[in-house]
Amino acid sequence: MTVAAVILADSVESALADADGQPRVRRLADVAWSGGAIPIVVVAPNSDGTVATALAGAPVTLAEPAPVEGGPVAQIVRGIEEARATVRETVAALVWPARMAWVGPETVTSLIEAYGPGGDALLRPAYEGESGWPVVVPVSALDDLRRLAADRMPGELVDDLAAAGREVRLLDLGDPGTVHDGSVRRADLPPYRGPAEPAGGHRHEWGAAIADRPDEPLEGPALSPFEPARSGD
Repeated sequence: MTVAAVILADSVESALADADGQPRVRRLADVAWSGGAIPIVVVAPNSDGTVATALAGAPVTLAEPAPVEGGPVAQIVRGIEEARATVRETVAALVWPARMAWVGPETVTSLIEAYGPGGDALLRPAYEGESGWPVVVPVSALDDLRRLAADRMPGELVDDLAAAGREVRLLDLGDPGTVHDGSVRRADLPPYRGPAEPAGGHRHEWGAAIADRPDEPLEGPALSPFEPARSGD
C-alpha cells in the first residue's frame, strides 16, 4: 500500500517561510518521508528556483501548480495526479497545506496505517476535538474532487466531499501540530497528547526524533527530485 504526501504552497513565500531554521516545505518533506509517505510531491511556484534549492537532496517531486483560476481543488488534484504518475501504486495522498509546519512524523505514520489496505474513507487528524491536517484522501475520490467548486477553501472541500457521500473519519492523534499552523511558534504549542505508538502498533526505527531537530535535516534517497510537473499529454 502506497500513500503519498501532497504538500501545497500557494506562494514562494509560504513555501520558504521559516520553520525552526528550515524552509517549511523542506521540513514537511523530511517529516513526510520519515513518517513513511511515498512519493512526496510539493506543489508550489518556483519561478526563481528558490523552492527547488530549498528541497535539494530531498526525495521529492516539485510540481508546477495548476492554473490559479482552478482554485485550491485544482492544486489538490494536480498533486494527487502527479503522485500517481510518479508511483503508479499510489492509493491515497496526505493532502497537506504548507502552513501546517509542525505535524510530527508519528502522525504521518498513524494516518497511513489507519488508512489500511482497501480503505476508502477520508481520514482527518484531530486534536482535542478540533479537526486538522493533513487529510488522507483516497485516489478513488479524484472524480468527486474534480466536480467541486474552484472558490472553495481546503477545509470546505473536505466538507463538500462528505456532503457528496464520502465518509470522513476523525482520528484524535493528540498532535497539536495538526491544528496549529506556522503562525504559532513551535515552542508555544500545547503539549503532545497522542498515543505512545502509532495506530497500527508499528514504530519507525529512525527519523521521528531527528525530524524534531532543525539542525539535523533528514536526507533520503533521490527519488525523482525536482522533476518538472508533466503536462498530462
